[in-house]
Amino acid sequence: MQIAMIGAGYVGLVTGACFSEFGANVTCVDKDVNKISTLKEGKIPIFEPGLEALVQSNVQSNRLTFTNDLKTAVEKADAVFIAVGTPSRRGDGHADLSFVFSAAEEIAHALSNYTLIVTKSTVPVGTGRQVAEKIRRICPEADFDVCSNPEFLREGAAINDFMRPDRVVIGADTDRARKMMREIYRPLFLRETPIVFTDLETSELTKYAANSFLATKITFINEIADLCEKLGADVHDVAKGIGLDGRIGSKFLHPGPGYGGSCFPKDTLALVQTATKADSPLRIVEAVVEVNDKRKKSMAKKIINACSGNVNDKTLAILGVTFKPNTDDMRDAPSLDIIPTLQSEGANINAYDPEGMHEAKSVLKDVSWCNDAYEAMAGADAVAILTEWNEFRGLDLPRIKSLLKHPIVIDLRNIYNPEEMRDAGFIYSCVGRKR
Repeated sequence: MQIAMIGAGYVGLVTGACFSEFGANVTCVDKDVNKISTLKEGKIPIFEPGLEALVQSNVQSNRLTFTNDLKTAVEKADAVFIAVGTPSRRGDGHADLSFVFSAAEEIAHALSNYTLIVTKSTVPVGTGRQVAEKIRRICPEADFDVCSNPEFLREGAAINDFMRPDRVVIGADTDRARKMMREIYRPLFLRETPIVFTDLETSELTKYAANSFLATKITFINEIADLCEKLGADVHDVAKGIGLDGRIGSKFLHPGPGYGGSCFPKDTLALVQTATKADSPLRIVEAVVEVNDKRKKSMAKKIINACSGNVNDKTLAILGVTFKPNTDDMRDAPSLDIIPTLQSEGANINAYDPEGMHEAKSVLKDVSWCNDAYEAMAGADAVAILTEWNEFRGLDLPRIKSLLKHPIVIDLRNIYNPEEMRDAGFIYSCVGRKR
């Protein structure tokens, strides 16, 4: 099987590497000359656990290659996956499909024999039909099918999610397309992974529905956490009590500073726009978007309140700036709202993140970047934990106390025990638990 992966970003690179691990010959294509040069040198431009070794192994086995030459890659491909970005358009929340349609037009000019064209990018309902129309307009005699195959990869666990997924969703209209997709995913069929075949529209909507539902669970437990603080209840016990119900489940019931990343923020906005356009508004998702935006700002207020309501001329240590651990992704991270808000109140920021500082430096200004957590806390008036990296879970508490001017810890991820922190002499603030 010859596969061309259009787009060598997060989704394209992970998907291409995993398909090559399955035994396919994969060519990853990207217009970014520097990115392709970097990949050819064996360097990975993103942080994802296990990805570098997987890429290098399949490059050495000659099953995975990288190029800027889309035409040649498509000409020899049995299947072409479109895995380019679909960011939110500024101001209205609609998904920007310009990269998808540009890729489709270039693919059309390169088609020769029968080719299966697969939209891997997260796209609004109807995009697959539009891709087919554009290709047909440019190349009326082309022999091809378009199908939808949304990705469900979690940053930080993407390789396992691809190799051992809960399910694979495929939207296809012809037996020929379904047969080829079965062949592409044959290793998962052998593992009895559920493969859900649908039409194009259903597949495209499933991706948005899944991410919006997970975003709703996160937002729900965050609001319950706020209520717990008012009523003297413990959000972790509430989450356990409801999560053990098989109809609800325990995943995504962890309180924090709000969801971020490359998917949930843009996908909830895009679904809201799709529903509005179809005159079938999704009030729940609209509320999720609004509540999550406000929550990030309220977490800055929580830090300020823990510092006696004033951070002017104070130095705050921030541990973790990426939207979640095990990634260097800064897109829509809560830190992008929290840190500037603290700075607007006069705070000086010392920050450390195990993997995200290179990306963060371009989007967070006037921050003192440190080499480790302890350097960030040296001489600070308080420390706030924004991302639950494993290395923050077992910090030396006596050392922290000796480094801070005041023993104030604001734990927005609830990775420490409130009673133990109080017994250790800290003024400890967390989310949704008794103080």
